[in-house]
Amino acid sequence: MTESYIQQLFAERIGGKTFGKGTAIYKFEKIKRAKRAALEAHPHDELIDLGVGEPDEMALPLSVRALYEEVQKPENRGYADNGGPEFRRAAAQWMERVFGVTGLDPELEITHSIGSKAALSLLPATLINPGDVAIMTVPGYPVFGTHAQWYGGEVHNLQLTAKKNFLPDLDSVPRDVLKRAKAIVLNYPNNPTGASATTEFFAHAVDFARANKLVIVSDAAYSALVFDGKPLSILSIPGAKDVAIELHSMSKAFNMTGWRLGFVCGNPRLVAAYNNVKDNSDSGQFLAIQKACAATLAHPDITAKIAAKYSRRMDLLVACLRNSGFDATKPKGSFFLYVRAPKAVADSDGNRTAFQSAEDVSQWLITQKLISTVPWDEAGPYLRFSVTFVAKGEADERRVVGEIDKRLAGLKFEF
Repeated sequence: MTESYIQQLFAERIGGKTFGKGTAIYKFEKIKRAKRAALEAHPHDELIDLGVGEPDEMALPLSVRALYEEVQKPENRGYADNGGPEFRRAAAQWMERVFGVTGLDPELEITHSIGSKAALSLLPATLINPGDVAIMTVPGYPVFGTHAQWYGGEVHNLQLTAKKNFLPDLDSVPRDVLKRAKAIVLNYPNNPTGASATTEFFAHAVDFARANKLVIVSDAAYSALVFDGKPLSILSIPGAKDVAIELHSMSKAFNMTGWRLGFVCGNPRLVAAYNNVKDNSDSGQFLAIQKACAATLAHPDITAKIAAKYSRRMDLLVACLRNSGFDATKPKGSFFLYVRAPKAVADSDGNRTAFQSAEDVSQWLITQKLISTVPWDEAGPYLRFSVTFVAKGEADERRVVGEIDKRLAGLKFEF
């Protein structure tokens, strides 16, 4: 069949004439393929998935009951556009109860999003012109940067390293980059490192943004999932609302990934700009979902219980990995454990396998031990382990981690 002329019409932002013709395989696709191959080769064995970045349980009955009730109401059937007032008000109250952020105006300083990913994909349209720069952190979630580049912008990456406690060195950004920069994206607790920001870091970031006329986009999807102390919002920093907008999500903190709801809050001009773009991009999330989530936000104890589960699992996994020689340290929040990848491994017979990257290690763990992880090589070779593995109760959690311990027993990892 003669190649369709359609191939010649694709936009350069997605590859132009070469769209779909590349041979490179995205790492998550490689993981999926390796998992399928491992299961085919070992159909009767359990694959332990420590790579999944979403909760392993359903939303709580309180949320499901609220949705059941709201979905039957005719007033919820229509377009939501930029959202209903119930969710915005609940979000404002939640921000005050959980983070101590007071005074957010539900009408002007909060608006709903169809999840954090949707917000990160729309916000560049409010800020980025050709030649502008978005400052991103790596490793990290690339969506804002991808869309910034689609609008003709550029991305300047700041590496997250253990030396800096996985906080970006803002003062390392070159002056010529800062002159063209419009926004910096921060994500704490962080995916994939699990690192948490401090009040001092956020205060410095606010001062840095003001001095360099930058917008801070704070991706706070994991912000309420903390193991010790009080959750931290950048909006709790004096003056932050002058320069920052923050993204929150129902997905991680309330086991609601598929519900696709979150909210954007902070600077009213940025919220208005986001609303303008959003109004021309979607017709809003189903009002029944918004109202059910409003009812859910009234119960921050839900998140506290979920965080306690992840904390418990994290203790088990850290001990297990340390037993095998990994330098694993429990993070202060999120459900991710970020660990330096080994350079090689030897089995009890002395057979040695060398690794060139974290991706090599991840592939070896899947194929040889049926343990799935996510590799990150952007700022040194690291593996991300997620404690959202499937387990029914504490006894099953211990069983799963015990199985990991058995599979790694007798191996000598070299770092």
